Amino acid sequence: MISEEQKIEQPLDPKMIGLRPGLEGVPVAHSAICEIDGTKGELRYRGYPINELATQSSFLETTYLLIWGDLPSPQQLKDFEQEVQMHRRVSFRVRDMMKCFPATGHPMDALQSSAASLGLFYSRRAIDNPQYVYDAVVRLIAKIPTMVAAFQLIRKGQDPIQPRDDLAYSANFLYMLTEREPDPLSARIFDRCLILHAEHSLNASTFSARVTASTLTDPYAVVASAVGTLAGPLHGGANEDVIKMLKEIGRPEKASSYLDKAIANKQKIMGFGHREYRVKDPRASILQDLAEELFARFGKDEMYDVAKTLEKEAEGRLGQKGIYPNVDFYSGLVYQKLGIPRDLFTPIFAISRVAGWLAHWREQLGANRIFRPSQIYTGAKSRKWMQADERMSP
Repeated sequence: MISEEQKIEQPLDPKMIGLRPGLEGVPVAHSAICEIDGTKGELRYRGYPINELATQSSFLETTYLLIWGDLPSPQQLKDFEQEVQMHRRVSFRVRDMMKCFPATGHPMDALQSSAASLGLFYSRRAIDNPQYVYDAVVRLIAKIPTMVAAFQLIRKGQDPIQPRDDLAYSANFLYMLTEREPDPLSARIFDRCLILHAEHSLNASTFSARVTASTLTDPYAVVASAVGTLAGPLHGGANEDVIKMLKEIGRPEKASSYLDKAIANKQKIMGFGHREYRVKDPRASILQDLAEELFARFGKDEMYDVAKTLEKEAEGRLGQKGIYPNVDFYSGLVYQKLGIPRDLFTPIFAISRVAGWLAHWREQLGANRIFRPSQIYTGAKSRKWMQADERMSP
């Protein structure tokens, strides 16, 4: 007779399991936060089309929507904006810690460490307390941009600039980053960029956030784990690589030959293709419009013509395969025109995506079960122990 315990320990037969590497296409959670229709090229936050939010809403209003499920009333939005404004500053101890980071370190590593450090100051793990949850959301939304801007100045040998209470969320970040008050158009366009990157279903960093949240740890650890996941080159940073690629192409007339060579060598074309979309990413279309708006005001980036030509050439060769520009294709051009250093593109992605991570954190807590997937063991079945002097060198 085999006991129930022995049954559990029996190795699983791979033939009986449909292994899906990377969990691709495997549902692991119910969610009411974000809906994607990759065939039609549609993206909705809580039922609202992304193009409407990008043109009508603000980042903080969209953040409120994502985390609490509904658009705020005017008073709720005012209160939320004031709370975020009051908590923008970070402790001098956090700033002193950041001054110890190597100037050559990547800003994403600095952000992950800084985000985790917030738990030392504010974590009580009282996630069953609505006030604690609200306060944690406010602190993370408020302080993450301050820490990104602070490290940028610290690594240049300068003291961080304190937030300005008279500036709105996006304008204040650009001010802390560039040391000058931004043009209103630049601030508005940057705010719209944050909306576009705020949420995108169960991608790698969001899944990381939910796995960490399922252990019932504090939200600062949840965000730090998600930042670490976003830092990987297969997730964040593609818009940096797009800029490198466009500079490598150099001129519009070289786009066709570059594309032919890349396809022949089975080389990835940065900024093209997405697991969800089989048409042009709706966020890419909006970002292209934002880029043109910026160029009309402040002068065109010469790489924009290269990008447009490359997109046109790629549509003829790759469109039938469902490979079109994704969100990263034009975002780097926008950030570059705003005067943002290239290695800050991904930290800015994180500033925005904190809203989505926290929305999934709250949703995970609503019907929590710790994530514990199974595996298919492929190692040795049975091995005999030998003393060290009996072992042969490999």
